[in-house]
Amino acid sequence: MDVVVDANVLFAALIRDGLSMDLLLDRNLHLYVPEFIFEEFSAHVDEILQKTKRTRAEFDDVRSNLEQILSIVPNEDFEKYLEEAVEISPDKEDAPYVALALKLKTPIWSNDKKLKEQSKILIYNTTELFYFLRS
Repeated sequence: MDVVVDANVLFAALIRDGLSMDLLLDRNLHLYVPEFIFEEFSAHVDEILQKTKRTRAEFDDVRSNLEQILSIVPNEDFEKYLEEAVEISPDKEDAPYVALALKLKTPIWSNDKKLKEQSKILIYNTTELFYFLRS
């Protein structure tokens, strides 16, 4: 199953092992992210390290593993969908994820409840995605 992954899911996996990390490693998922996602990691590394029990080395290792399993999509590949994405996104910061989902015609995996306020893109939170994959 193809799915666009929101930053909040990746941050959760960076902070601690759990269901998010288990799903990220699920071979039934093909995961897509906008290329700027790793800039967000870098911008929030201190915040993430404060919330986790991971050392900096462990954090860097998990981040490196994520870079290997995620399909990174250049911004220019989905920029023509951004205008529509801004119109339908409840939060403008989510527009790149919505634009990428529009381009790929895939759902988004996000724990952001506001994203579910729109009806154009199917949104799975972590628990819903887990049960969908197990059904």
